[in-house]
Amino acid sequence: MKRIFLIVLDSFGIGAMPDSEQFGDVGVNTLRSCQATGILHIPNMIAAGLGCIDGVDCLPKADAPTGAVARLREASMGKDTTIGHWEIGGVVSPKPLPTYPQGFPREILEEFERQTGRGWLCNLPYSGTEVIRDYGEEQLKTGKWIVYTSADSVFQVAAQEELIPLEELYDACRKARTILSGEHGVGRVIARPYVGTTAETFRRTANRHDFSLEPPAETMLDAISRAGLDTLAVGKIHDIFAGRGDTEHVYNQSNLDGLHHTEDYAARNFHGLCFVNLVDFDMLYGHRRDAVGYAKALNEFDAWLGAFLPTLGQEDLVMITADHGCDPGYTATTDHTREYVPLLVLGKAVRPGNLGTLDSFAHIAATVTDLLGVDFQTPGRSIADRIL
Repeated sequence: MKRIFLIVLDSFGIGAMPDSEQFGDVGVNTLRSCQATGILHIPNMIAAGLGCIDGVDCLPKADAPTGAVARLREASMGKDTTIGHWEIGGVVSPKPLPTYPQGFPREILEEFERQTGRGWLCNLPYSGTEVIRDYGEEQLKTGKWIVYTSADSVFQVAAQEELIPLEELYDACRKARTILSGEHGVGRVIARPYVGTTAETFRRTANRHDFSLEPPAETMLDAISRAGLDTLAVGKIHDIFAGRGDTEHVYNQSNLDGLHHTEDYAARNFHGLCFVNLVDFDMLYGHRRDAVGYAKALNEFDAWLGAFLPTLGQEDLVMITADHGCDPGYTATTDHTREYVPLLVLGKAVRPGNLGTLDSFAHIAATVTDLLGVDFQTPGRSIADRIL
C-alpha cells in the first residue's frame, strides 16, 4: 500500500473487557450507550461491518460488509490515552503509569512552585470543567496555578488566559514535565487554559497542549520515518508520542477540523502513514457523560467517512479504531472505561470479513508497517494477508 489513514476515534469502546472490574468498570459499553440515545445514525460504519464485530449486539449486522473488521483487546495494563496509543504504535506496557488519587506529593508541588514562581491550588482528582468552576475565582485573586489530576496518569494545570499568558502556562508545563520523571513519570502533563471572569462564565478553550512522556521503545512512527516515508500526525498524535517519529504535524480545533486536515493530507501525493486522533469524543462527550453529544459526533464522523472513502485510490487504506473507552452512560465515575475497541479496515483492495477478537492493539502497528514494507519489531502480528 502507498497511503494508510489510521483514524483513532478517541474513547470509542465497544464493551467491557474481561478484566474491566479490576479497573473499577462494571458493565461498561460506550457504543451501547450511544445507541441507546435513539439518535445514532452511522450507516457507513454499519455497512463496513461494525455490527458484525464480536460482542456487538446493539447494531444491525451487515449482510455483505464492505470492510475487514475485528475486536481488539488491550494487552497493556491501562485505560488511558498514552498507553492506548503507544500500544497502537506497537509498544505494550505491562505496568500502568503512576496515578495520584490522593493528589501529588508535596515535594513535587514545592519544586513546581519553585521553578515557576507561582503557588498552586487544588491538587486533587477533579473534572476539568468543575475544577475551574470551583477554583477559577480564587486563581484570579491569587495568581496561583490550578493543579489537578484524574483517574488517568496526568498532571493538569489550568490557567485563565488573560491572567496567565499561554506561553507562561506552556513553559510551566514543560518544567513540570522535567520534574515528573522516574517513579513520578506520569503519562501526560496537560496545559488547560480557560477564559471567563466568574464561575458561571468560565469555559475551557481549544488552546490545550499535552506534554507526554516519551515512549519507552521504538514505535511504528520511528520506524516509518526512519525508512524515509511520511508520517503525518493530526491532532494529539504529535503530543502523545512526544514529537517523536512524525515528519509533519498539525493540531485540531475540533473533530471536524481534524477531518478537514485529513482531507488536506489526502489531497497530497504522500507515501506513508497519516495518523489521526479525534479527541472530542472523549474530551467533550465521554468524560462529560453526554451520550447524546457523543452519538451526534459519531453521526458527523460517519457522514464524513461516507464522502471520504470514494475519493481514495487503489493503494489507499483507511483503518478506524480507538484507544480505550469512555462510556457516556456510566455514572459511577467520569473517567475512561476499560473496553474492547473496534478495528474497521476499508479500501478498494480490502477483502471484507470478520477477523474475530485479536489480543493486542499492537497488531495495528505490525500491519501498518507490513503494508508499507517497513521493518519493525513489535509484539503485534501483521494481519495484512487477511485483509487484502
